[in-house]
Amino acid sequence: MPARPLAPTRGHAARRRFADRWVSRLVVLGGAVIIASILAILIVIVAEVYPLFVPPTATPLSVPAAARPPRPIGPVAVEEYREIAYYVGEDGAVRFVRLGAGEPVAAAPLPGLSGARVTALAPAVTTKEAVHQMVGTSDGRAVAFEVKFDVAWDKGRRVITPQPQFGEPSALDPEQRRPVRRLAFAMTGSGPVVVAQLGARELVLQTVVEKKALIGPGAKETSLQPLAVEAEGEITAIAIDGRGDDLFVGTSRGQILRDDLRERGAARLAETVDVGSRPGAGVTVIGLLIGDRTVIVGDQAGGVSSWQVVGLPGQGEPRLTRIHRFEAHAGPVVAVGPSRRDKGFATADATGQVLLHYGTSGKTLLALSVGRQDVRSIAIAPKADGLLTQHGDGTLAHWALDNHHPEITLRTLFGKVWYEGYTQPDYVWQSHGGTDDFEAKYSLTPLTFGTLKGTFYALLFAIPIALLAALYVSEFMHPTIKGYVKPVVEVMAALPSVVLGFLAGLWLAPVIERVVPGLFVLPFVVGGLVLAATALWRRAPVSLRRRTRPGMEVLVVTPVVLLAAWLAFWLGGVLEGWVLGGDYRGWLQTTLGLTYDQRNSIVVGIAMGFAVIPIIFTIAEDSLANVPQHLRAGSLALGATRWQTALRVVLPTASPGIFSAVMIGFGRAVGETMIVLMATGNTPVMEWSIFNGFRALSANIAVELPEAPVGHTHYRVLFLAALLLFCLTFVVNTAAELVRLRLRRKYRYL
Repeated sequence: MPARPLAPTRGHAARRRFADRWVSRLVVLGGAVIIASILAILIVIVAEVYPLFVPPTATPLSVPAAARPPRPIGPVAVEEYREIAYYVGEDGAVRFVRLGAGEPVAAAPLPGLSGARVTALAPAVTTKEAVHQMVGTSDGRAVAFEVKFDVAWDKGRRVITPQPQFGEPSALDPEQRRPVRRLAFAMTGSGPVVVAQLGARELVLQTVVEKKALIGPGAKETSLQPLAVEAEGEITAIAIDGRGDDLFVGTSRGQILRDDLRERGAARLAETVDVGSRPGAGVTVIGLLIGDRTVIVGDQAGGVSSWQVVGLPGQGEPRLTRIHRFEAHAGPVVAVGPSRRDKGFATADATGQVLLHYGTSGKTLLALSVGRQDVRSIAIAPKADGLLTQHGDGTLAHWALDNHHPEITLRTLFGKVWYEGYTQPDYVWQSHGGTDDFEAKYSLTPLTFGTLKGTFYALLFAIPIALLAALYVSEFMHPTIKGYVKPVVEVMAALPSVVLGFLAGLWLAPVIERVVPGLFVLPFVVGGLVLAATALWRRAPVSLRRRTRPGMEVLVVTPVVLLAAWLAFWLGGVLEGWVLGGDYRGWLQTTLGLTYDQRNSIVVGIAMGFAVIPIIFTIAEDSLANVPQHLRAGSLALGATRWQTALRVVLPTASPGIFSAVMIGFGRAVGETMIVLMATGNTPVMEWSIFNGFRALSANIAVELPEAPVGHTHYRVLFLAALLLFCLTFVVNTAAELVRLRLRRKYRYL
């Protein structure tokens, strides 16, 4: 009799239970760690994104009271550390006010007034050298000055000392010597341009041309040109852009007259535009945002709007066009204060309400109440971290602003925005520029579009090849050949994407550029020759066909495919010469209006498809191979052919796994970075053309994150792009799992 197996001892069973219990706990712990890690990544991303959508706040600060300050003339200003504010008083002196602790600063009288009073102060003009200002006097003269601040450190304490510098007075009305009512000026490359209001409807334009000399100081040529304003109502506001090209004159009837000053000495009226928020509501203030392209208009009815001189398509000469209408005030707008850091600005009305706006988004960010109805001027600190209002008696109100990301709204991130210099609203990503007044453009729509475009073309190339190959390998290929083919395809999945991107950008892109016509002929020639070869094979003698074992047909078809590829590229060259005039790129441009970029969606589709094919093929082939053999046997026994069995029995049964394979390939394509980065032009354009490049979310993060300052808007928007990519992948994977489970329930009885 055979020996009975020994029953496990009680100690052995206890050790096994102990091991099983700890192994199960380790598996659960490993799963929990993975889930916690994913959640931690999500929390970090959300923490970096959250400050983008925090609303701005303003904290009131106390200002030391001055002893009987003189009545201010014109707007108040403040230096970048918000320790000293300054303004011009009616006594003809630049007065400084300490906003914090420190010794009082003596006033600096304007030289050369000779008994004249200061009657007007022009809005400040900021250049790389300094902040320039100009006052008008009661005897028709103008005096330019600038205030620089010397910053030193004494025993660990910052000491700021103002250093005003004054220019020589210049006569604006040498004959009648009328008082200057309003004043505006611009610092152009050839010299300053000054516009002064001398009467109810009278302006004078002073142009100073500075001629450089080879030796010694250069000469100056000054010219005066009277400008008669032919409009209903009186002049209520004037402004001139920083280039000295356009003069904007507001009237009491709610109109703006734009004078073209491009030809020095020959100013002309370009247009008259109704800008009031209500019919007849007079213009009260005009301001220019940084860059001097956006005009801010406030009116008697409390309306605030922004305007730009835009060349609209099909309308010929550029026209003054309204861009945004902001939240209205409860009373007439009395002051506007543009920011010197961004496109933000503040407005104040006669009731004491202050509103903070952002010019690009068209959004009103913050509302404040001064508590007084005599606001004379308003100013935003140079770093946009503070706000000042000045009242009729010269006193100041001071707020600390917490407004780090004013340009970010859901509309600017995902909607069309009308940026300066554009003829219409558009989706734009451009995070860097070459000038100080450059406005960063953070639209994520082109990047999302580029991600989906690259994924679409990659899957368009990969899915048919991968699924048809998996079906053939699983159902028809000889096991011997399958033993070589499947491992080779699986090894392809291990190729680094940086290698594929390198080959695609430096080798594949130039090759495809030479054979584009043949590439479009290729599917038809290959399909035709394969069908022709199949027909010939069926007509071949039976003795010849029996020499080829079932499943070895691929060895016969491969030479045919190679021959068809060579023939397709040859025919492509012939067609290019006969039909496309020998230059397919020129034909695309002239006939279809399409441009051809060397690194385009074709290159990305092939290269990224090459990376996705192994994943889809492997998972799909495993799903097909795991279909129970009794299903195949039953179908064949009922008289179905192998193709009918494969398409109507095996394929539906394996559909959950095939769908999962496609979705995993989709996720691989969505998150691909290096291939997209190296094989496209990285241009954030929104065109479905297969001949153009694009920029994807992942590639954009890889390129720009190392350059983005930590905590800056650019830095946080890139994290928002990562969050968007995370959510896109999560939604796709969730939807794929739901569909897979539904397909699994549908075919669970097979």
